[in-house]
Formats: sequence, C-alpha cells, structure tokens
Amino acid sequence: MASQSEGKRSSRAQTRRPRLYKISEEMKAWAAALEAEVLSWPQVTAKPMFGFLAVYRKGKIFAALPRTRTMNTPNSVAFKLESPSARIRQRIERDPRIHAAEFAQARWMTCEMSTDADLRQALYWLNQAYGSAGGA
Repeated sequence: MASQSEGKRSSRAQTRRPRLYKISEEMKAWAAALEAEVLSWPQVTAKPMFGFLAVYRKGKIFAALPRTRTMNTPNSVAFKLESPSARIRQRIERDPRIHAAEFAQARWMTCEMSTDADLRQALYWLNQAYGSAGGA
C-alpha cells in the first residue's frame, strides 16, 4: 500500500501547474475590450475557467482571456496556435511581446501588453488562433 501512495505523490509532483498571476488593473480594461471584440466573431463561445474566460471556436479552445488571473505576467493574454505556418513562426520569433507559455508543448503562447496600442497586436494574435481553431 505504501508504494501506491508514493507513486501517486510522485506523479503529482511531476505534473507541474503553470504559475498564474493576479491580473493588473490595466489588463482588466484591455481584457474587457478584447472580450467584447472576440465574442462578436462567428462561431465563438466562452465559459469561465480558473480565473480566465476560455474562448472557443466550434468547441475548440483558442484563447484564455484574463478575468482575475493571467499566464506568464500580470499583463498578458493567452492564445493557442495549432499548426502555425513558417511565416507565423517567424513573426512570433520577431515579436518581443510573444512568449511561449509554461506549457508550450500544448502550443499556448502569451502576448504581453504594456500600452493601449498593444490591443491591435493582441487582436492580431487572437485572430490567428481563431483561424487555427476553425481549420481556416
């Protein structure tokens, strides 16, 4: 019996949850603007999930908009790219605002925001993720 409980503990220790950060006041306003835009897109649904608003296209998650928590930094929005093209991968590498999330093996990225002007870039990346989720 002792070996079973030890095995459970070791598997839990190996499953590391990503660190979540408390959302900044600025990010609350930016997230509300992003949410209003993204929820207006065709075939988009959303539901609360662990301090985020999980955003889906045709039932496939493509973004996690912060409500009370963020990934990587207090001013970031998360998106998922299934199979980015070479052009998109190059753009990701050149954009200093884009970072692989702690669970990048799941193809999640974050877009760091610091000014109102970053809303445009965040929408660009959310749109890429939206297209990826819809097979477009």
